Amino acid sequence: MDQSFIINQYAEDRENYFNAIAPPLVQTSNFAFPTVDAMRTAFENEYGGYLYSRGLNPTVEILRKKLAALDGAEDCLLFNSGAAAIFAAVISQVKNGDHIVSVANPYSWAQNLFNEILPRFGISTTYVDGKDIENFERAILPNTRLIYLESPNSWDFELQDLKAVAELAVAEGIVTICDNSYCSPIYQQPATLGIQLVLQSATKYISGHSDTLGGVLSGSKSILEKIFNHEYLNIGSGIQPFNAWLLLRGLRTLPMRLKQISTSASTIIEYLETEPLVEKVIYPFHQHFPQYQLAKKQMQGAGGLFSFVLRCEKLHEIEKFCEQFRHVLMAVSWGGHESLIIPGCAGIQKADFDPKNQKHRMCRFYTGLEDAAYLIEDFKQAFASINR
Repeated sequence: MDQSFIINQYAEDRENYFNAIAPPLVQTSNFAFPTVDAMRTAFENEYGGYLYSRGLNPTVEILRKKLAALDGAEDCLLFNSGAAAIFAAVISQVKNGDHIVSVANPYSWAQNLFNEILPRFGISTTYVDGKDIENFERAILPNTRLIYLESPNSWDFELQDLKAVAELAVAEGIVTICDNSYCSPIYQQPATLGIQLVLQSATKYISGHSDTLGGVLSGSKSILEKIFNHEYLNIGSGIQPFNAWLLLRGLRTLPMRLKQISTSASTIIEYLETEPLVEKVIYPFHQHFPQYQLAKKQMQGAGGLFSFVLRCEKLHEIEKFCEQFRHVLMAVSWGGHESLIIPGCAGIQKADFDPKNQKHRMCRFYTGLEDAAYLIEDFKQAFASINR
């Protein structure tokens, strides 16, 4: 299906809600039944109808169908955050004694799940450098049940060859999960490359307004129905109707926003490469990116998130630079209308700062919807503050 059709028309049965242009917000906790038989049917198969909004809801259903189609998947479930989608996806695939192979340094709450929670239940994780398929091959054990991917990740943007990993996993009878938050389904569809479960933080690009949280998990209907009937309903981490309604609103402008953001990011990167205080820029669609060819092969775009390394020997210079911006906000996340910066040194104690460690001198920048020239001027005055 065409992306424009999916975003603007698919799954919107307007004749069922007064031919309203915007879909309705069905803000209800539960649903009534005309007969005992109808209620009995709902109890027997909650995945097939509306019983209680902890499960399915008409507003959520519209968004659910659209996002599954954009992902190139049969179905999807919507969660109240990306972290909730990660938790349900992983927990649904493992049991006591199982082993997981994960890319090194995944999203912090995925890593916390692997390091702190799953070991309590006898589930172990091996981290690998995901740039080389042979690292996955070497890490697989007889009890490996799951391979967890994040391509690209959200700091240095390392990729995995998704098709190659998917083929390896199928041959070994292992389930694959990929976090696709960086690209969104507009710029990458891991399911079409053979990945079985694809998740993303809808808080980012799909929302686009920094006013709601959400998580998406896409895959085959059989896998998702099993997750729905167990982890999804039992944990109670499904998205609320109002949040789904906000995400539907954000979805309408997603391709246009990504196009603007990507164009501005490229312009800003060109400027940063001329700035003496910038050691290097890290961006998947930059021709000097180590995995540039793979990025171009499996991604249709790279969005507005990139990193750069400062030529600063002193911590206070990096701090002053980030604090000097007038129009760029210092905050986590990305995908909204506003430009954001986060210094890597914010995640360490001041006493641990090592100027020889590039990650300590790295800043991550998200390009919002502001004019690129406007943002470049802000960069210039921030650089000037530490170059006097």
